Amino acid sequence: MDAKDAIIFQQLEVIREMTQNNLRRVGRDLWGPSPDQGADAAAPGQAPRAGTEGKRPAAGQGQAEEAQPPESIEALKKELAQYIGLDRVKREVEDLIDLATVHKLRRENGLPEMDLSLHMVFSGNPGTGKTMIARLMARVYRSLGLLSKGQLVEVDRSGLVAGYVGQTAIKTQEAVDKALGGVLFIDEAYALTQRRGENDFGQEAVDTLLKAMEDHREDLVVIAAGYEALMKGFVSSNPGLASRFNRFIHFPDYTPQEMLAIFEMQCAKGCYTLEEGARQAAAAYLERKGGDAAAFGNARGVRNLMERILVSQANRLAALDKVDKQALMTITQADVEAALRQEEG
Repeated sequence: MDAKDAIIFQQLEVIREMTQNNLRRVGRDLWGPSPDQGADAAAPGQAPRAGTEGKRPAAGQGQAEEAQPPESIEALKKELAQYIGLDRVKREVEDLIDLATVHKLRRENGLPEMDLSLHMVFSGNPGTGKTMIARLMARVYRSLGLLSKGQLVEVDRSGLVAGYVGQTAIKTQEAVDKALGGVLFIDEAYALTQRRGENDFGQEAVDTLLKAMEDHREDLVVIAAGYEALMKGFVSSNPGLASRFNRFIHFPDYTPQEMLAIFEMQCAKGCYTLEEGARQAAAAYLERKGGDAAAFGNARGVRNLMERILVSQANRLAALDKVDKQALMTITQADVEAALRQEEG
């Protein structure tokens, strides 16, 4: 290998490493890092909090986040307002924050307290910000002293249900124990009650959850999430569920304009500059996909688009003899169009 080949090889290694780092950063900004990378960062449509990182555990792993010190309600409301889209969700969350704040004040003043149920159902398509808002609510309840730790533990059916008699209650209780003092977020919760049969133990998980919600009602919040129609069936399948889940918040799909705003925000956070042609190409693509945002994946679709564009940029830069800082920061129209050709192909 001659000197020129060595230089090209070195440049390719640098580009590959920077691309991988940027892909990890984009994924972390959208969804939080993997369970072994740290805790509590920003989600779609949210700038990360200074000095903190986020966590989005893989479904079923039920990883608990490290407890954070209480934050001010004013700061949390400001963060909520900065999220892209979700206008109706924001209003409902603000109403809930105000209700919980008054509940706390009545307690502090020795007044009778209304029986306040904090358990909720979040309905909506994937990628609409349900986990993001659940994490924020855990921090809000921690700030108000309604929860002692404020961590969020995320599970799905596989994180609660075992394959043998007697193991499901143990598995579910372990998830509850991790979530005590915070929020247990159950994604696709309807899967617990959909299956019926001799060897299905979803009902055992539900029964264990209902008991835990009663035993630890002062220091545990359960948020069940999933598709709107299926979540209605989940709640109505059991009188105990219907009595405990009396708050419903629906998360609508993002509009094409909101998805473009999320895309531009992720570019800015990754120190990327979009050429005007690149922005127009991305906007046109998201406009087409916005007709069926659920199939596209909403903010998850935006993340996938960003990853493909970064790969296209890396391929373009790898063919250059010299790559400077400005080139590393620039996303061209050709990068976007190459990524879209790959997607459509």
